[in-house]
Amino acid sequence: MQYPWYEILSHSDEIRQGDFIPECPILIPPTNLDFGEGDEINFHDTITVKMLDAVVVSQSCDLENGKVEIVLVCPLLKLGDFFEMLPEPDRLGKGRTKKLEALKQGNLPAYHLLNRDIDLGLEDFRVVDFRNVYGVNFEFLKTHTQVIKSRARLLPPYREHLSQAFARFFMRVGLPNDINGLH
Repeated sequence: MQYPWYEILSHSDEIRQGDFIPECPILIPPTNLDFGEGDEINFHDTITVKMLDAVVVSQSCDLENGKVEIVLVCPLLKLGDFFEMLPEPDRLGKGRTKKLEALKQGNLPAYHLLNRDIDLGLEDFRVVDFRNVYGVNFEFLKTHTQVIKSRARLLPPYREHLSQAFARFFMRVGLPNDINGLH
């Protein structure tokens, strides 16, 4: 039985986990701003807008039931761009082959590989970067997605696989000491 990876949405403001948001505007506040609750601040010259392709990682049930004001998204990289950001030994030759195999097997917890679908116009494999999670206002995101001509939505069971990989990355626990003396 075939399980398609994606469906394509057109001019839809419906948002679910696994939705691709091309050119998602991310607001980056200044690092040196000192303010308290209730302070009025002119952000006109201090906010940076970063445009990135993103995928929604907030749970669909929370989105559909209006239980969140902020939607969590992660950067969505083309596979080639993912390799470009790696150190040179991991970009070329055997290093690249090993890194790609680790990515395919899910052995790089900070990243998740998504398939391509040439028939739907998704010609590149994608890599979700869990190291950087951004929050976008839900109402703003719905308005933004209405004007997007065409965007992809990850379908089950691949959407749940993404959710599991995201959870696995965030539930990691670093121990202060490794287990020693076991041979």
